[in-house]
Amino acid sequence: MEKIYMDNAATTPVDKEVAKAMQPYFSEKFGNASSLHLWGREAKMALDIARAKIAKFIGAKEEEIIFTSGGTESNNLTIKGLAFSSPRGSHIITSKIEHHAITEPCEWLEKQGYKVTYLDVDQYGMVNPKDVEKAITEKTILVSIMHANNEIGTIEPIAEIGKICKKHNILFHTDAVQSFGKVPINVKKMNIDLLSTSAHKIYGPKGVGFLYIRKGIKLTPVAHGGGHEQGIRSGTENVAGIVGFAKAVELAKKRMLFDNLHLKKLQKKLIEGISKIENAKLNGHPTQRLANNVHFSFSGIEGESLVVLLDMAGIGASTGSACTTKSLKPSHVLTACGLSAEIAHSSLRLTLGRENTPEQINYVLKKIPEVVANLRKISPLK
Repeated sequence: MEKIYMDNAATTPVDKEVAKAMQPYFSEKFGNASSLHLWGREAKMALDIARAKIAKFIGAKEEEIIFTSGGTESNNLTIKGLAFSSPRGSHIITSKIEHHAITEPCEWLEKQGYKVTYLDVDQYGMVNPKDVEKAITEKTILVSIMHANNEIGTIEPIAEIGKICKKHNILFHTDAVQSFGKVPINVKKMNIDLLSTSAHKIYGPKGVGFLYIRKGIKLTPVAHGGGHEQGIRSGTENVAGIVGFAKAVELAKKRMLFDNLHLKKLQKKLIEGISKIENAKLNGHPTQRLANNVHFSFSGIEGESLVVLLDMAGIGASTGSACTTKSLKPSHVLTACGLSAEIAHSSLRLTLGRENTPEQINYVLKKIPEVVANLRKISPLK
């Protein structure tokens, strides 16, 4: 049986070139980047080179890149670090479709007395920049709106929102975990003050990411220790992982145009094919979406059953965010877009990668209608 992986929004396989670049830093160049001897200097040099490559990729300065363990840490560091360091106010603006790595820290801050405004979105999961501006008060310290949604793939009007924040002298953060390496990002042109990423979404290793912090912004550290990463993120740097991340960025820069052309063709074929299924609904914006994302709901069935049966057919997919698949609650993203709990529970997310082929799409388009039809025959929801 052929194995077809279509859950690249959850994680991607480590590229062979990335793994090769990382290998020496596990055994030969294994030094601690804070050490003064040869081994330490080798590690420090590797960090400096990686930081420079990544900074250039988003139009930032080297000192504005802080390495972390990934998107969740970067988001927590942003939300909590700014809240703790800002004397001017206690109000944060975000949206109802953010990743839990944003909403959970915000909810935690609410228990500490902070106020958080969760903006509505339209049926496509799009935030209206006018709503952002209306929500700003004299106590607002931060606006955090994700660049592209991890479930439905909708790309938000980040540059426009950033412009509004700059006009009102409010810091703007974006969770770019899903968009980074897939669409062009320039933090200066897009008026982004802080930006979170994760390596394992772009064929890099798990457990490494970075937080871009515009020069001059002060964050209170969430973890205290040896003062690594300019005193903002203590802990010995994951040199091998960071080297791998930089290599993944280098490959993304070279392949972005080709990858997007390839993925859009596959995406179009998938959407057209699945749309032929009775009562199948495409979720997310029809055009302003990541090229690798296809998200549907099917009335009368249960999403987890669909994923399990597709897995038995050799197809790896998901029914929502990989970080919350054990939750029995309907997707907060889909309900925010106006879907009922029943329809939200019937969702299927297919996220494509570099290795997917038209032949694989043909196989998937053969299996999904079969599985949906079989589930509807036995479904008490039908």
